[in-house]
Amino acid sequence: QVQLVESGGGLVQAGDSLRLSCAASGRTFSSYDMGWFRQAPGKEREFVAAIRRSTSTYYADSVKGRFTISRDNAKNTVYLQMNSLKPEDTAVYYCAADRGSRWYLSSTPHEYDYWGQGTQVTVSS
Repeated sequence: QVQLVESGGGLVQAGDSLRLSCAASGRTFSSYDMGWFRQAPGKEREFVAAIRRSTSTYYADSVKGRFTISRDNAKNTVYLQMNSLKPEDTAVYYCAADRGSRWYLSSTPHEYDYWGQGTQVTVSS
């Protein structure tokens, strides 16, 4: 069992930066692939970024070049650095953990086993 707690959300202006953190419980954090997803009001949850146990990464086209996912296995924490934020980035951001031994990094929410409670990011224009 893994518990995930996100932090770092807030209200910013377009063009600003934010760094989200996701702290995980448990001693097996380094064995999980980790992902960030987001959900805007009235929309489905969408993939943002993922990072493999080996630290290879995968991004949604909408955030590529602006967002960076990273992890610190010693701190059981995964990060999402968000730069050049846009109003369309406004959403609740969720951290997720995938314990499956996949050969690929998943962008599909149902393939993730554990979820945090989410943190709100609001970008004003």
